[in-house]
Amino acid sequence: MEALLRAHGITRRYGPGCALCLDSTGADAGTNRCPTCGSVWACRDVSLELRAEEALGIVGESGSGKSTLVKLLHFDDPATSGYLELARLRQLEGIGGIYADGCDWSRDLFSMDRYRQRRVRDASMGIVYQHPHLGLRMGVSSGGNVAERLLSAGWRSIGAMRQRASHLLERTEIPLSRMDEPPRNFSGGMQQRVQIAKALSGDPPILLLDEVSTGLDLSVQARVLDMIRTLREELRLSMVVVSHDLGVIHLLCQRTMVMKNGQVVESGLTDQILQDPQHGYTQLLVASQLQ
Repeated sequence: MEALLRAHGITRRYGPGCALCLDSTGADAGTNRCPTCGSVWACRDVSLELRAEEALGIVGESGSGKSTLVKLLHFDDPATSGYLELARLRQLEGIGGIYADGCDWSRDLFSMDRYRQRRVRDASMGIVYQHPHLGLRMGVSSGGNVAERLLSAGWRSIGAMRQRASHLLERTEIPLSRMDEPPRNFSGGMQQRVQIAKALSGDPPILLLDEVSTGLDLSVQARVLDMIRTLREELRLSMVVVSHDLGVIHLLCQRTMVMKNGQVVESGLTDQILQDPQHGYTQLLVASQLQ
């Protein structure tokens, strides 16, 4: 499968940094906070490649940097260093600078201004956050949440937007009788499904899932995950799936990266990672969830 997204050396540091940071932080050091200057290395020199129609899992304990990485890919937070490329971006009117001399690959997206990053993000990515209030306006109707994303993509016909919202909410198992209700009236599982409908509204080729099933009852979790797997196959989506739950990663992902203290310590095929982990930290993760 050909690559759709490439990230190289992505780093996110909170704090000034110092000459001792790199030697005193990271997976081997057992911390991502520099004891000298107090800087936190949330992500450090992370590289990845997402292939077309592939689900890439990112797993690790709380504070490992996996959610920070997804926020960097979605331009929610600025990267300290590194660069990001997307292949075959659809041409956007007025965006400018996406293609370099007709090349199929974009230039570094981190170097773009915020306006152009938002345009690229809206056309190419959808995101579902662990906490629905980050991705939804809780006081706006479910249909209105989907329409908001469509407006940012250039839609202007109210009728067309309502029809699109109806279709997506139905696909994500939201009763159309509740389309005009705000998400604050919904259960956690329904809120996540509204988030998924909103994320898919612009037909993005890439879907980012950040701990999408955490906090849900097991029966609800199974329903949401089964729906995500079905949508990925039907819509031929590429996905980045962040989770601390190896069961979720095994269900959804073909390849997996393991993160600890901001660094990738192991990566490979998901079955290989789970059945024959090589790094000591991965071995602990797998053993802890088998108990």
